[in-house]
Amino acid sequence: MEFVLQFPDISPDIFRLSLGGFEIAPKWYAMAYIVGIVGGWFMARWLLGRPRFWPGGKAPANRAQLEDLMTWVTLGIVGGGRLGYVLFYQPGYYLQNPLEILYIWQGGMSFHGGAIGTGLGVIIFAWRNGIPIRPLLDMAALCTPLGLGLGRVANFINAELWGRPSTVSWAVIFPGDAAQACANVGEFCARHPSQLYQAFLEGAVLLVLLWVVALRGGLRIPGLLCGVFLAGYGAARTFAEYFRQADAQYITPDNPLGHVVALGEFGLTMGQVLSLPMVLVGLLIVALARRARPRTA
Repeated sequence: MEFVLQFPDISPDIFRLSLGGFEIAPKWYAMAYIVGIVGGWFMARWLLGRPRFWPGGKAPANRAQLEDLMTWVTLGIVGGGRLGYVLFYQPGYYLQNPLEILYIWQGGMSFHGGAIGTGLGVIIFAWRNGIPIRPLLDMAALCTPLGLGLGRVANFINAELWGRPSTVSWAVIFPGDAAQACANVGEFCARHPSQLYQAFLEGAVLLVLLWVVALRGGLRIPGLLCGVFLAGYGAARTFAEYFRQADAQYITPDNPLGHVVALGEFGLTMGQVLSLPMVLVGLLIVALARRARPRTA
C-alpha cells in the first residue's frame, strides 16, 4: 500500500457564512445539480437557435417553450431521482418510514429514477404542446452528461459512493469508518476512486460522443441521440460497477460484492441490473431511428 493516495482535505461545503445566527453553507453536490441544469439549458438554447441541425431545418421548440420545459425537467430530475432511490434501493425501509421519502436533504438519489422522471417530463410537455417527442428527447439526452459528470465529481468530494478495495497505485484512502471496513486488504483500506471513473465515462466521454454525433447530423435522425445516450450510459455504468462498492444493504458476509443476481461464480449489482436493459433499449432505438431516417439525413 506504499503508493496509495490519501483523500484530499476538501470540505463538502463550498463555503460557510454566518449571518445573524443563520449559517449559509452551500454544498458542492447541490451546486452540481444547479450547474448541470443551467448548463443543459444553455446547450439546449444554443441548439434551438440553429435550425440547420434539426430535421427539415426547423427546431422542435422555441426558446420560450424551453423555459417551460426546464420546469418539467427539474421536477423530473429531483422527483424521479428520489423515487427511484426509494423503489430501487431501499423500498423496505421507506415503506416503514414513508415521511422520510421527502427528506431529500439527507441524500439518496438514483440516476435511473431521475432519467425516467426526466423522460416522462419531456414526453408529457411535448404532448401537451404539440411538439415532436423524439427530437425533444434527443435534445435532453445531449444535455444530460454534463450534470452526470459534475454529480460524480461531487460524490468524490463528499467521500461517498466510493469504490471497491484495491491495491492499485492510484487507490484512495477515503475517510470514515465505513470506508475503512476492509482491514483485511492491508494496513490501510484503499479503494478505487470509482466516482472519478464514472465522471470520466458517464460525463466527459459520453458528452463528447453525443456532441460529435449531433454535429455530424445526428439530430436530423429523430431518436438517434436518445438511443446513443441510453446505450452509452448503460454500458459505462455497467463497466464502472465492477469497481464501485455496492450499496451497504446488499453486502453480507456471504455476498461481499453486493450482487443482487447470481450468475454462477459471477453476479450483477443493482446498478448493472438497471443499466443493462438501457443498453438493449438504446441499441434498439438506434436501429429503429436509422431505419426510419429521412433520406436527406
